[in-house]
Amino acid sequence: MALSRRPTILVLRALGLGDFLTGVPALRALRRNLPGHRVFLAAPAALSPLADLVGAVDELHPASGLQPLGWPDEPPDLAVNLHGKGPQSHRLLADLSPGKLVAFANPTAGASGPTWCASEHEVDRWCRLLHESLHFDVDPTDLLLPSPAVDPPATGAVVIHPGAASPSRRWPVERYAEVARWATSSPNRVVVTGSTDERPLASRLCEAADLPAECNLAGRTSLLQLAAVVASAELVISGDTGVAHLATAFATRSVLVFGPTSPTLWGPRTCGPHRVLWQGPHTGDPHGDRVDPALLALQPADVIAAAVDLLDHAVASARLPAGSPPSTLGLEPLDRPS
Repeated sequence: MALSRRPTILVLRALGLGDFLTGVPALRALRRNLPGHRVFLAAPAALSPLADLVGAVDELHPASGLQPLGWPDEPPDLAVNLHGKGPQSHRLLADLSPGKLVAFANPTAGASGPTWCASEHEVDRWCRLLHESLHFDVDPTDLLLPSPAVDPPATGAVVIHPGAASPSRRWPVERYAEVARWATSSPNRVVVTGSTDERPLASRLCEAADLPAECNLAGRTSLLQLAAVVASAELVISGDTGVAHLATAFATRSVLVFGPTSPTLWGPRTCGPHRVLWQGPHTGDPHGDRVDPALLALQPADVIAAAVDLLDHAVASARLPAGSPPSTLGLEPLDRPS
């Protein structure tokens, strides 16, 4: 007698690292509420090692952007669009004839569902989609990942990540270099991270900050090694990009510089060891081709002051007597300089 197959869920989020990490609470809610289902995540193949850390994904189905999914199996019992508001992403899933499609309402794609809210935090958006569509309990603070089981090329480092997908979100490399020069006065090793394409940018930073070539890890780590570097770091200094979300996922102290996008939309969702610097309230184009004015308004002294505050607080907390109540000093995620 043939065994009945497990019902399947196909989740579409064929985007980048930060997008993937902001979807973790929704993925875990699906697993928690439908434990008998097999969960497939349609996402870039490079994210597979991190998907394994989530504990909610059975298999990653390679997908990129809005390209056809090439789904080889029977129609999924449940398809969940964590990719966007449609219509293209809705149609990618609808074309598979799923038993049920969970998506934001889009009349053009013939999809009903909750109303999209542009001013909503990215984590909360996908949690609300599942809560309102399936009446699931969803915890938007369920973002933490276990440390990767790989040896990082640097541990306990001050990690500086100057890159971002768009020029509008890249703080000037000369300012990162000034912060790096300050960080070299600490007992911690300073390393610069980035992708292979970002290696020239990282090299410019290292040269300007008089860092030796071995401090440049850009293009020299796998995604899992990069995650391990962040998980073990003393401090992460970054813009609004995927590494900032890794710092949130591993509860690593971070100073984050935001520009065109408000941190109320993409900043750390949970209180924790993070400082977010943003010269709001005006927002710009996160995909622009020049540095956003809000980023240019932030100076190295702002970042250094926030880093010193975080590190001083860490030292003070370590000196508390056993049994002392935990301090909440500095755990507010949104700092806006005057």
